[in-house]
Amino acid sequence: MADAYIYDHVRTPRGRGKKDGSLHEVTTNYLGASVLEAIRDRNGLDTQLVDDVVLGCVDPVKEAGGDIARTAVLQAEYHQDVAGIQVNRYCASGLDAVNLAAAKIEAGADDIAIGGGVESMSRIGIGAAGNAWPMDPSVAVPSYFVPQGISADLIATKYGFSRDDVDAYAVESQKRAAQSWEEGRFKNSIAPVKDINGLTLLDHDEHMRPGTDMQNLAGLNAAFEMMGQMGGFDAVAVQRYPELEDVNHVHHAGNSSGIVDGAAAVLLGSKRGGKAMGLKPRAKIRAFANIGSEPAIMLTGPVDVTEKLLKRAKMKIEDIDLFELNEAFASVVLRYMQAFDIPRDRINVNGGAIAMGHPLGATGAMILGTVLDELERRDLNTALVTLCIGGGMGTATIIERV
Repeated sequence: MADAYIYDHVRTPRGRGKKDGSLHEVTTNYLGASVLEAIRDRNGLDTQLVDDVVLGCVDPVKEAGGDIARTAVLQAEYHQDVAGIQVNRYCASGLDAVNLAAAKIEAGADDIAIGGGVESMSRIGIGAAGNAWPMDPSVAVPSYFVPQGISADLIATKYGFSRDDVDAYAVESQKRAAQSWEEGRFKNSIAPVKDINGLTLLDHDEHMRPGTDMQNLAGLNAAFEMMGQMGGFDAVAVQRYPELEDVNHVHHAGNSSGIVDGAAAVLLGSKRGGKAMGLKPRAKIRAFANIGSEPAIMLTGPVDVTEKLLKRAKMKIEDIDLFELNEAFASVVLRYMQAFDIPRDRINVNGGAIAMGHPLGATGAMILGTVLDELERRDLNTALVTLCIGGGMGTATIIERV
């Protein structure tokens, strides 16, 4: 087996996922092509040497339909020999795209590949692609289906996180993201999105609210309480977890991930492929894994997959210098920290999706790049990247600087 090395990564800024967001007029294919262009231009790539492009996309319909990876390859004017494939593992799609590209390199099938993702949530709404799981009683009933927000509140209830706990975490995420931007920690990985005339549309994450404090958040109503009570989902959750008397609803827009547009690309290759490109590796993919987890509570998969991955890699939690866990909801991160006794200064140290947003198909590739930059900034060696996933799954990757 060959080693799969990370040679570079880029991401767009995250645009607010609404009609007044700066990236709303940018098509999904143009957004995906923009990061392919950026990673080509900054590395002087001969694109004929790129074997494949793997892009995550969670709602691949309408303009994002078909094979968005191949469409982005064509729009970016890569050589026609470059193939493309779209993958969907919900929120972990971008990380799984990187893992699949790495697996092909490790197997000797490819020498150079790009993994990443794209999602335009202002143009194509969540769930636009449809889903039998919540709609078909034959699968929804036996798996105790509840919406993700209910699952997040269920985690908070089961593991003892209060409204103050999740709000305090959200405030810290905003502060860390703001500090990271102020200190220029993202400047080397951001590829500003430009229009066809070369004018910059967006060069910063526009979802952030750095002035957020506990008082602001206290004024927000729990977002999933009515859904849980009037929609009957609380009863379903308690039926699955009868040790709980009810569900304590603590999540709202301020302590949950933001809806945004964005794209990311990670350039991977074998040692031979990098040499042919004249590139120096920054890190290697040490190990990765996927797992299924209990689907009603749904969002505890990062704990399960981390245990599986560490065992597979013959490592301990103490061997990891930094952790990057997608902030889908505050309780997801709090449970992860609780499960492994991870100190706050080793996880999501630059803020996360609560502050900057979660462009579903791209986030996994984005946060892998973020933690690689931070390893370099701090002169540390090893990081673990993971995400919770709809349907009850987890994906995780360990990277190691070289």
